[in-house]
Amino acid sequence: MFLALREFRHAKLRYLLIGFIMVLIAWLVLFVTGLAQGLSSDNASSIQNMKADYLVLQEESDHRINRSVLTDELWNEVRSHPGGSDAAQLGVHMSTLTQEGSSTKFDAAFFAIDMESFLAPKVVEGSRISNTDAGVVMADSSLKDDGYRLGDRIVDQASGTSFEIAAFTEGQSFSHAPVIHMNFEGWKSLQPGSSKHGAIYNAIALNGSTEQMEALVSDIPGIELITKKEALQGIPGFQEEQGSLIMMIVFLFVIAAFVLAVFFYVITIQKMNQFGVLKAIGAGTGYLARNLILQVLSLTLVSLAISIGLTYGVSYLLAGVVPFSLTPSVVLLCSLLFLAVSLLGSLLSLYRVIKIDAIEAIGRAA
Repeated sequence: MFLALREFRHAKLRYLLIGFIMVLIAWLVLFVTGLAQGLSSDNASSIQNMKADYLVLQEESDHRINRSVLTDELWNEVRSHPGGSDAAQLGVHMSTLTQEGSSTKFDAAFFAIDMESFLAPKVVEGSRISNTDAGVVMADSSLKDDGYRLGDRIVDQASGTSFEIAAFTEGQSFSHAPVIHMNFEGWKSLQPGSSKHGAIYNAIALNGSTEQMEALVSDIPGIELITKKEALQGIPGFQEEQGSLIMMIVFLFVIAAFVLAVFFYVITIQKMNQFGVLKAIGAGTGYLARNLILQVLSLTLVSLAISIGLTYGVSYLLAGVVPFSLTPSVVLLCSLLFLAVSLLGSLLSLYRVIKIDAIEAIGRAA
C-alpha cells in the first residue's frame, strides 16, 4: 500500500482524471439501474405487491390479464376445487377519469376485489371500504400529487359513474397508471352486461402448492395458470421496457471494463522502467501485483462512494418527476459487480507487471 499511496501523491492529476471517469460510469450504471427499478414499479407495482402466488386466466389469454374474461360459473368451479380454497376474484378495467366539476382527464386502472380477501391493499390514509357501498373507492396515493384528497369525487368517462375517494393506498400502479380499488358493487356499474350474464372477472388470484395448482388446471378446462412473474411479462410494454434498460446496464458494465483496462494498461506501460528497477533492487512480483490491485480497489471504492451519494442526491431532486427506485440490496449488487469489472479490467496490466524483465527494463531506462 505504501507504493500505491506514493504513486497517488506523485501523479495526482492522472489518478484524479481516472477516478472522475470511474465516478461518471458508476453513477450512470446506478442511475439507469434505479430508473429501471422505478419504471418497473410504476408499471406493475400492483402485481408485484399482490399477496398471491398464481393467477388463473382464460385460456389463450397470452398471459395478459386484460385479455381474460372469466364468469361466475368458472369462479364457482375454481372455488369448489381443493386447489382453489384460497382464491379471490380480480377485475381489471382501464379507464379515463375526471374530477367531478373539472374537465382535466387522467388515466387509471380500476381493480375490483373482495375487500375482505388477501388482495385488499394496505390503507395509508382514510379507512378501508366495505363490500356493500358501491359509490366509494380507494385510490393510489400518487393521485395526491395531482391535488386529489379524501372526499373528492372522480367520474368514469365511459359509464359516467361517479365515485368518492374514501381512502388512499400506496405502491399500487398498473401499466403506468394509478390503481383505484373498488368492491364488486361498484364494479357492476362498469360492466353493462354483468346483470344479464352474471359478474365478469379478469383473473382469479390463488395461493397454494405447485401440486394443487397443477391439479386445478388439469381438472378445470378453459383456463391457464400463470405466476406473478409471468403476469408481469404480460403487461403491455413491460418486457420491452425492462429489456432495453437491462441491455443498457450490461453494456455500461462492458464499457467500464474496457475503459478501465485501457487506462491502467497505459499507466503500466509508462511505468515499465520503474517496475524493472524495483524488481532489480529486490521487489517481488507479488508485491508489485498487490500494489496494482490496491490502486484499482482504492480508486473503485472511492469512486463508488461518490457515485452512490450523487445517485441518491439526484434522485432526491427528481423525486416525483421521474420514477426512480434503488434499494440498498441493488446498490450492493451493482457495487460488487463494478468492483469485479474493475479487477477484470486490471488483469491485462497485471500480466504486464508479471512479465517484466528487470535487466531489459534497466537497459531501456539507461
